[in-house]
Amino acid sequence: MDMHFYQRIARSTAHRPIRDQLSGLVFDNPHLLDDLIAVALDPSDQHHHKACWILELVMERHIGWLTPFLDQFCDVLPQLKRDGAVRSMSKICLFAAAHHTKTMDFLSENQLKKITEACFDWLISDAKVAAKAYAMRALVHTGRWQNWVYPELKVVLEMGYSEHSAAYQAACKEVLRKIAKK
Repeated sequence: MDMHFYQRIARSTAHRPIRDQLSGLVFDNPHLLDDLIAVALDPSDQHHHKACWILELVMERHIGWLTPFLDQFCDVLPQLKRDGAVRSMSKICLFAAAHHTKTMDFLSENQLKKITEACFDWLISDAKVAAKAYAMRALVHTGRWQNWVYPELKVVLEMGYSEHSAAYQAACKEVLRKIAKK
């Protein structure tokens, strides 16, 4: 572990310029990805949510870099509790599922199953709206490979529609339109 990099993660904040700076450091020094992932995928680390924020920006540009870590990534999803970590990891799930839709071979069947389960768990939990929106959008992609997802997603979204904010409702409408076309 590069302790200087770890300390920078520990001192980081959610402010975008700081996250951009640290993700840029990973882009310029790809060997730091191992350390970033080690922290992000360790929910017992008090700074793991900060590493998740940075990892989200890295994966947005280079989702393929997640390939050697996919099993570990998928295994940790049910263990995530902090809102910041869940939000970032749900967005990474969206990136991974969308990439799988394009390549048709990014995720294994087991990884696809674990991402689908985590996304449904976040949808029915008390996760924040942003995490739920990313999760439902990821499920639009995973549903292309698992025929049970769309019917279940429709039920979950329709049941929770009136209980949530306007932002959640807007995301629901978008997703329900997409799955109606499938």
